[in-house]
Amino acid sequence: MDILNGAKALAPTLVSWRRTLHARPEIGFDLPRTREFLLGELKGMGYHPQEIGKGSIVAEIGPKTDGTVLLRADMDGLAVGEETDLSFRSENGKMHACGHDLHAAMLLGAAMLLKEKESSLRRRVRLLFQAAEETLQGAEDARSFGVCDGVCAAYMLHVTVNTNLPAGTVIVPPAGIIAPSADFFEISVKGRGCHGADPAAGIDPLSVAARILLGLQNLPSREFPSGALGALTVGSLRGGDCFNVIPDTARLQGSLRCYGEDLRAFLKTRVKEIASFTADGFRASAAVSFPVGCPSLKNDEALRNSLPAVLEHVLGKEGVLVANTPSGTAGSEDFAVISHAVPSVMLALAAGNPGVPLHHPKIVFDENALPYGTAALAALAMQ
Repeated sequence: MDILNGAKALAPTLVSWRRTLHARPEIGFDLPRTREFLLGELKGMGYHPQEIGKGSIVAEIGPKTDGTVLLRADMDGLAVGEETDLSFRSENGKMHACGHDLHAAMLLGAAMLLKEKESSLRRRVRLLFQAAEETLQGAEDARSFGVCDGVCAAYMLHVTVNTNLPAGTVIVPPAGIIAPSADFFEISVKGRGCHGADPAAGIDPLSVAARILLGLQNLPSREFPSGALGALTVGSLRGGDCFNVIPDTARLQGSLRCYGEDLRAFLKTRVKEIASFTADGFRASAAVSFPVGCPSLKNDEALRNSLPAVLEHVLGKEGVLVANTPSGTAGSEDFAVISHAVPSVMLALAAGNPGVPLHHPKIVFDENALPYGTAALAALAMQ
């Protein structure tokens, strides 16, 4: 319990860190002020952090052993204008609406607790402050620069809301796949432009794109296996600039989410087939690309089953909820890349009941959760 007491003593500092990050969110890999702040705090604790890849930070502590424990927090925000009344709200048109400011603050807190107990650490601990989670690119970038090398166990903790659980309750999800894969897709439709008064002289790509959109929407209702969770969304359809001109091209952009890699591969194939066959039927052509994606996130069974006892020892039985069924969420998480490389577990942390979901411009998290998440991360590193 001394870990939790230490984290509670850090509460004012955790809140200060979180509010500093919240007030100036940055997105993707473009996080200069965020990195500068985190690097400064880590160096002040006595760490020697390194910047890796396109924008992430790694710091290590403890003896060099055969197995390293990886603790990961994301640190990027969203292109969402904040609509809260917080005194530290962001005013730059971006927002930490997914709680990454809390994640980074809690990993900083765990870093401080681990530094105080450095002599008692039995394994090397690697701290990853990851960029570009929201664009599903940061984890793969960090992995490609060796962040998983030598790792025997990886953990992350994500805040959640609207659970009706006390703030600070740590939720241990079941083993197996707990979050869907996500793939962003782009479909470029090529027709032939002409005057709007003579449509027979051209091939209308907007009409073709509209039919492709309707065909794609048939996938969840007719080609997902019975009971399978997932979502296909077309978020953008663009083409043309004038009232009376049929353009040469049109473009659709969307996202595809599902559970399981076999289903993911099948659905990506079907997106290509629907686009190309529909276009062919109207004398147009369609090119499909998947510029960004991540696999389904999976919790390692042995690792997951070892955690309740560890967490209850630190937080008490009342502070831990062991879930035996998946939440059914369709939200993806690029920690999935790490979970396919090394044994991993993603945990959840109850952080209030604001009545609005993650990614909403009015979301307000309960900062009372911060010490509990900090203690949980430190405990996982020390077990």
